[in-house]
Amino acid sequence: MTEITPQQVQELRSRTGAGIKDCKKALEETGGDPTKAAEYLRQKGLASAAKKASRTTAEGIVHSYIHFGSRVGVLVEINCETDFVARREELKELADSVAKQIAACPNVEYVSVADIPQEIVDKEKEIESGKDDLANKPPAVREKIVQGRVDKRLKELSLLDQPFIKDQSITVDELVKQTAARLSENIRVRRFVRFVVGE
Repeated sequence: MTEITPQQVQELRSRTGAGIKDCKKALEETGGDPTKAAEYLRQKGLASAAKKASRTTAEGIVHSYIHFGSRVGVLVEINCETDFVARREELKELADSVAKQIAACPNVEYVSVADIPQEIVDKEKEIESGKDDLANKPPAVREKIVQGRVDKRLKELSLLDQPFIKDQSITVDELVKQTAARLSENIRVRRFVRFVVGE
């Protein structure tokens, strides 16, 4: 078995934000490979976050972010289960990261795909179905292409489906789940509003 040094554990901990025991176990499970250990922690974190997703989130914070130049501002509400976690620095950091993501993504209008009204979905289907490049395709193929394009468009409107601006290898949803796993609570982005000067 590979000997895991405290320095390796500390480096992985600062990289992932996971607990010391979890980092040590991840390094042991992956033979000391820091990249594989980080992936291992992500998988475990997402799995434990999924279990917490059904728990009620009635506490939380409203965070504000004003982008440089004061032309874009964001308010975002992040919910959690307890007021103890609502006061934690990790939740504030998550709220700030999410707010900056919203400021950087002018096309994002909804928290998740599930929040997009049916009339918007129907309108997108209508637009895609009427495109010229589909005219000569068989109906079954056309339907698949339209559905693929609509799904892609809906993800562009959804905050949680965006690649995280500080780490493109994860989505905003995965970022939220990682924080939830670290804090051992269900955490969710409840709503947001984006203000742009002149709009």
